[in-house]
Amino acid sequence: MADFGGGDLTAFRVEARAWIAANFPASLKGKAAPEGRELTPDQDAWRKAMGEKGWGTPTWPTAYGGGGLGKAEARVIAEELVAAGAYNPIGGMGVMMFGPTLLEYGNEAQKQRHIPPIVKGELRWCQGFSEPNAGSDLASLQTKAVDAGDHYVVDGGKVWTSGAHTADWCFCLVRTDNTKKHEGISFLLIDMKSPGVEPRPILLINGTTPFCETFFTNVKVPKENLVGPLNGGWTIAKRLLQHERQGISGANNAGAPGVLPGPGVIAWAKQHVGVEDDGRLADPDLRRRLTEHLMEERAFQLTGRRAADEARSNSGPSAATSVLKNVGSKVRQDKAELAVELLGSQGLGWEGEAFDPAALGATRAWLRGKSGTIAGGSWEVQLNIISKRILGLPEATQSR
Repeated sequence: MADFGGGDLTAFRVEARAWIAANFPASLKGKAAPEGRELTPDQDAWRKAMGEKGWGTPTWPTAYGGGGLGKAEARVIAEELVAAGAYNPIGGMGVMMFGPTLLEYGNEAQKQRHIPPIVKGELRWCQGFSEPNAGSDLASLQTKAVDAGDHYVVDGGKVWTSGAHTADWCFCLVRTDNTKKHEGISFLLIDMKSPGVEPRPILLINGTTPFCETFFTNVKVPKENLVGPLNGGWTIAKRLLQHERQGISGANNAGAPGVLPGPGVIAWAKQHVGVEDDGRLADPDLRRRLTEHLMEERAFQLTGRRAADEARSNSGPSAATSVLKNVGSKVRQDKAELAVELLGSQGLGWEGEAFDPAALGATRAWLRGKSGTIAGGSWEVQLNIISKRILGLPEATQSR
C-alpha cells in the first residue's frame, strides 16, 4: 500500500469524486447509513458498488477484496463521501473490530473465507465477550468450549451482545482451560445459525433493542474456527478491544463524533434560543458553553486523526485508544446534552405529532449515549489502562 502525494493525490481526488458521483444514488444524499438488514434497491446498489470497488475498506489488502490504498487516499475517499452527502455502506463490527484483528491473527484459510464477505457488506458479525459475571473483569468469563474430537462444544451465556439477533457470525471468547485465568481463554468463531444458539433482544430506555443476551447450549463449532493458538485468545482479545475503543471514540470518522439527527447544535441554538442583533446567541452562558464544546470536539477530531495515522504506521492501534475512547464518549454525551437543552420543550418528547422527528431522534440519542462511557470497557477500566500502559504508574496497593 503506497500513499500518493502532490499531483498524484490531486488526481486521485478527481477520480474519487467522479466515481462517487457516478455510483452514489441521488435518493440517498444526506441520509445516514441504514441500521437494519432490509435495504432499498438504491441502498443495496450502493453497498454492492462500494463493496466491489473495495473502498468501503480502502486500506485493506486487495488479496481479500480491500482497496489496497494508503492512508492519504483513504482520507480523500472519506472527505469526498462527506462532500457528496454520501455514507460508507460497508461497516459494522466486521469492519471496525473483527476484520482488522483477523488480518493480523487469522490463518490464510480464515482470511480467505471471512474477509471478502466483510469487505462487500454481505455478512454481519457480533461480539461475544461480556457475561453477566464478567464485565469489567472480562478474563473471569465462564462460557466454555470442550474439546470433542473434530469440534468444540460450547455452553454458556453472553450479555450486551450488540446485534446478535441480526448477526450471521459471532467472534467469541470461550474458556478452554479452567486451571488458568487469562491463559485459559480461546478466540472462537461461531455461526449464529448453529443449533443451540439463542439471542434474546434487550429493550433499552430509548426504545431500541441493539443488545442481546445470547445463550449457547451444546453448540458444535468446527476446530477450524479457532483463531490463533488454543488458550491464546486473551492476546487477540486485547488487540480487538483496541480496535473497538478506537471505533467507539469516533477517531476514525471524518466528521464530528456523536452525529445527531437534524441541523445540529448551532442551528438548533439559533432557532430555539434566538440571536442578538449582531448574530450572536442571545444567552451568553450558553454561548460560552457551546463554544467550549465545539473547541473540545475539534481538538478531539485532530487528535484522533493524528492517532489514526500513527496507528497505521505502527500496524495497528495502541493503548492510546483508551484515551480517545474516554474523551470521545464524553464529547458525544456533552453534545447530546447540549442538544436536548437547546431544544427546550421539544427536547422532552418521546413520540407524537407535536414533536419534530429530528428532536425525537436527539432525545433518544441522548439516552442511548449514556452507555458510551461503559461500552467497550468502562471509563474506570480505561483509566487503569492509561495509568499502567501509557503513564507507567505502579498498581495501587490497599493499606490495612
